Amino acid sequence: MRTFRNILAVVLVLGLVAGGGVWMLRGKIATTIYRKGAEEALSANPFAKLPDGLHVALCGSGSPLPDPHRAGPCVAVIAGQRMYVIDIGDGATRNLTLMGLSPAQADALLLTHYHSDHMGGLGELMLQHWAGGAATEPLPVYGPQGLEEVLNGFQLAYQLDRGYRIAHHGPTVVPPQGFGGTAHTFQVQANGGDVVLVDDGGLKITAFPVSHEPVSPAVGYKFAYKGRTVVISGDTAPSPRVEAEAKGADLLVHEALSERLVALQRQAALAANRETIAKISQDIIGYHTTPEQAADIAQQAGVRYLLLDHLVPGVPLKGLEGPFLGDAPKRFKGTLRLGQDGDFISMPAGSDAITRTNRLARFR
Repeated sequence: MRTFRNILAVVLVLGLVAGGGVWMLRGKIATTIYRKGAEEALSANPFAKLPDGLHVALCGSGSPLPDPHRAGPCVAVIAGQRMYVIDIGDGATRNLTLMGLSPAQADALLLTHYHSDHMGGLGELMLQHWAGGAATEPLPVYGPQGLEEVLNGFQLAYQLDRGYRIAHHGPTVVPPQGFGGTAHTFQVQANGGDVVLVDDGGLKITAFPVSHEPVSPAVGYKFAYKGRTVVISGDTAPSPRVEAEAKGADLLVHEALSERLVALQRQAALAANRETIAKISQDIIGYHTTPEQAADIAQQAGVRYLLLDHLVPGVPLKGLEGPFLGDAPKRFKGTLRLGQDGDFISMPAGSDAITRTNRLARFR
């Protein structure tokens, strides 16, 4: 018995010593992790290790409603060596950087519509594109009619900041002509045709109208590159147009609202005499799409992978994922995922493979 106790005591002492050693080395370990993270985030070519094809990064899966784990709406699409950012909600620019996708490398920003949650991070993205890469030209920004007004407002708000940074860092680091964004406005009608924005080097990007009344215009985007296709719905009620555009697509990124959970929010608001919140909770149902409806659209279109984003309401607890999805998993036979910030989906050219990782998982 004494021998056993002696052995146990030695084990405990060794454990404490080892634990203490790790504790004493924690700063060195953290510094090493930080250095490696910085090297990855500041890589001159963040796309170099990616196979040629389409890659989709969910830089923001949230909505105007609070969710501690989700930034505002944002999707980045990488086609070969080009990166396009679709919508830029609050916190999304930081997520891009944490995911190893430098805002300085963005070829353009594409806005689906002008609700505040879809463009709240526009100023930050333009700033990081400019100051993070010594840009000599403004960030190209695409959007339907009304874009100039939005862009001019953000640029006016950042004029003082522009001057401070040029004075501080000098025109070589922050070239004055690279500040802000350049509007590329396209005209789209509610029942009109597609608008081709890019068609070169094997990449075709089209915009198409969706149904988000009274918000008009509102569009979705389709990316086709070397045999792979992704469709991004933007905010919309169930739309035959989204289904038509998504025919045979590899990936459909579709917004989703859970009527069940929104109803619970409305009941809580009424119980607390928060009439305004109750009214808004009722109003938003009509111009969004439930997970079940999105699943039906994806199934009818023959989509292979359905990624739900712009989640209304927030899903702060893992246990809420089932109630949020409802019957959607039964309606769609492909792969269905409730999007999380950091999701990174790869679709290599010349293949039918679709793989998913999460580039923010290490921070959780």
